[in-house]
Amino acid sequence: MPAIRRGCAEDLTAIAAIQAASPEAAHWPPADYLVHFLLVAVGETGVLGFVAARQVADQEFEILNIAVAPAFRRRGVARELLCSLFQQCQGAFYLEVRESNLTAHICYKSLGFQTVTNRPAYYENPSEPAIVMKFHSC
Repeated sequence: MPAIRRGCAEDLTAIAAIQAASPEAAHWPPADYLVHFLLVAVGETGVLGFVAARQVADQEFEILNIAVAPAFRRRGVARELLCSLFQQCQGAFYLEVRESNLTAHICYKSLGFQTVTNRPAYYENPSEPAIVMKFHSC
């Protein structure tokens, strides 16, 4: 399993590359993550994936983005990132996910996320609805 640690400025190039290789993920300017809660999964080859979240209220968080390098997907990296996030930040977590991203839906549901609502035409390029999901950590 990869090591999970706080992300820093030195990780931004790798985060940008992972985002570029993940068209299904959100595409924020990587430097923006530094003002939020940023975790990275690190293996022998460097950064394998990341999760960024922000606190929006007392014990309420929004997951801004989570992505894993294509060569390391389906190996539990996203799960490890999310579990580490839930251990470090207690409360309710919300996220939006592309309606077509079935792999992400399965991962989130297996962790206990539940569908709250959908947002028509939320994503662009291509236009697509977002599914809003919620999880509550203890």
